[in-house]
Amino acid sequence: MPARASLTTRQQARLDAFTNAGYNFDPNQLADYTAATGWRVDDYETELPAEAPGPPAERGAWAAACEVLRRYSFPPPGLITGIFLPDQPLEQRVMVLRAGFLGFSFWFGVRIGGVTDETRPLPGGGQEQVWGYNYRTLEGHFERGQIEFLVHKNLTTGRVWCHIHAVSQTGRIRNPFYWLGFKLFGRRLQVRFSRQSLQRLKAQVNQMLREGWQAPATAGPTVQSISAHDSAQEQLEKNR
Repeated sequence: MPARASLTTRQQARLDAFTNAGYNFDPNQLADYTAATGWRVDDYETELPAEAPGPPAERGAWAAACEVLRRYSFPPPGLITGIFLPDQPLEQRVMVLRAGFLGFSFWFGVRIGGVTDETRPLPGGGQEQVWGYNYRTLEGHFERGQIEFLVHKNLTTGRVWCHIHAVSQTGRIRNPFYWLGFKLFGRRLQVRFSRQSLQRLKAQVNQMLREGWQAPATAGPTVQSISAHDSAQEQLEKNR
């Protein structure tokens, strides 16, 4: 039975409130969010095992990386210790992330802003296959912005890689203690998240290829329905 069918009326109302929560920035202005306008723009990349030229192999590195991204098993558990997902298609997914910071646990809301699944021309000629998604920060998040995770394959050379592109800015933090802590340590944690996420993604892809393309067993965030955790439900209520 789908998890949504077992929700109480109160739980359903909370979930709906969070699903309809607004972003804490304007996604339509992403092109204007640059270093010159006070935003951080970050790019990180890691190479994955190459494939033969041509479309991605059914059980190759590109497909394995897509599966790792889809499962959201790659974030470092020391930074992200809980992910709570409603039973929704990826393109409609809302997530509540539980992050550890200064000995406290904080709940942040994000929403998938778009799924990429396309063949693109490469600047030097040829084409690449690209799959991935972005998620965007919702009201109450300590940061404002978007992070995008994409897996690429050069269809001519067989090269496979994963790229993270992030645009961010510190959000509104009312508590002065949290504001100071985030000012001192937030950037360090942000960089660490992206770098370790790519390391873990690569390790999980290699594990899948080595063990017959089974789903990654590497420890990662707990994934379950939002309705299964009272603290996640309380965070939904705060986002009304």
